[in-house]
Amino acid sequence: MRTDTGTARGSGTVWRALRAELDRARERGTAEPAVVDVGGGSGVWAVPLAAEGCRVTVVEPSPNALATLRRRAEEAGVGGAITVVADDTDALAARIPAGSADLVLAHGLLEVVDDPAAVAGALAGIVAPGGAVSVLVANRHAAALHRALGGRVREAHALLTSSDGVLADDGETLLRRFDADGLRGLLAGAGLRVELIQGDGVVSDVLGEVESEQYTADDLADFEAAAGAIPPLRDLASRLHVLARL
Repeated sequence: MRTDTGTARGSGTVWRALRAELDRARERGTAEPAVVDVGGGSGVWAVPLAAEGCRVTVVEPSPNALATLRRRAEEAGVGGAITVVADDTDALAARIPAGSADLVLAHGLLEVVDDPAAVAGALAGIVAPGGAVSVLVANRHAAALHRALGGRVREAHALLTSSDGVLADDGETLLRRFDADGLRGLLAGAGLRVELIQGDGVVSDVLGEVESEQYTADDLADFEAAAGAIPPLRDLASRLHVLARL
């Protein structure tokens, strides 16, 4: 299982969707939504979610990542709201009660596990009725386009035509990338119904700077939200984000 690099970059559209999901949980009468962050790494999602008033369980096997998570949580004053399960995805059914999570996160996870179908099934098993599974994955089409624009046309073509959207001899840590149809099919096979699919990082990853003389951070966030919802632009975003339900 991967560990994160420390920032949830370009994720304004994702945060908007997650906050809306927390509002839905509270409307159902849950004062402190239960969140399970599978493969949560060093807490780039878990710590802010705990700060939003959630009870967060992080499932992560890496001791180094968990040490960073604990430090971040204490610095943010939310250490008591985060529970750590130092284990891998194979242990989800045994360590997390079935149907217990208002929100299940699998961000940057399905690209690196050996059996994404089995993991998707495990995610479906722990989400509560009315809750949602949030999946964030690397986008095959964006990776191909970026290589083509950089002059690496043969590599770009290989990414488009390979079964998993990765290059065997490129030293990549990912086992696969997804497109929208493939991601929908994977989650449907786990009994999950995709309610939202949007692009994350349509232009923000390329622009780099949050603000400039031409636009503010809010301008960029508004564009990302609009562009990520339109299939031609969504499908060129660096990542694809899905909310799915049973």
